[in-house]
Amino acid sequence: MANKKKKNQPKLSPSVQLGMIALLIPIAITVCVFAFFAWKELQTLTIFEKLAKQKELEEIQQNFDMNIPEQYIPIYVAAEEKYGVPWTLLAAHHRVETRFSSMSSLVSPAGAEGHLQFMPCTFVGWKHSSCSGLGKGDISKTELMNPEIIQKYGGYGVDANGDGIADPYDIEDAIFSAANYLSKNGAVDGHIRQAVYTYNHSDEYVNKVLHYFNLYNDYHDELKEVVLYKEK
Repeated sequence: MANKKKKNQPKLSPSVQLGMIALLIPIAITVCVFAFFAWKELQTLTIFEKLAKQKELEEIQQNFDMNIPEQYIPIYVAAEEKYGVPWTLLAAHHRVETRFSSMSSLVSPAGAEGHLQFMPCTFVGWKHSSCSGLGKGDISKTELMNPEIIQKYGGYGVDANGDGIADPYDIEDAIFSAANYLSKNGAVDGHIRQAVYTYNHSDEYVNKVLHYFNLYNDYHDELKEVVLYKEK
């Protein structure tokens, strides 16, 4: 049987093809424009903004030898707002004292305790009958953490979270206590070096704290804005 010849398919004329292309071009442009603005709108959504803030935070932290733990910054900032001490100074103390609480023990050989390394007599108050010398004293845990006892003996310990206990091993209480101490020793009036020296009578210590303070303070507002935004 002879093969049937295939019928030639009709082809679009050049003019029709040009017409279709002319129609498709504005459609394609419209789709691209819509996609562009849709993407820009998506970028304003919270998740994209938070990702951008996270990237900004990571870039800033690259300037430090140790990252400032993100979860501590809102506590430093809250203490700054209450006591007027730069939050970056509190971060610097925390870095020098216990490497942001990463040390294996939060008790020093001299007897300083907690996240910000308070001597018991400084925390509970030097009016305590056992306080002398470096300030280790003979202070029970109950006395050390009792806000009423602290008030009685003129200590710097603070119950920051309102749980009825001023605990140097509680991060909020420790940071607020440090802010309280630095504030009452000149930091709130701009006498930063004096306040730091009072915290620890060592020029080497003062220089270390001020080194980190100046480093962190270059990013005071940026870090504060980034972390507080991410908490929303």
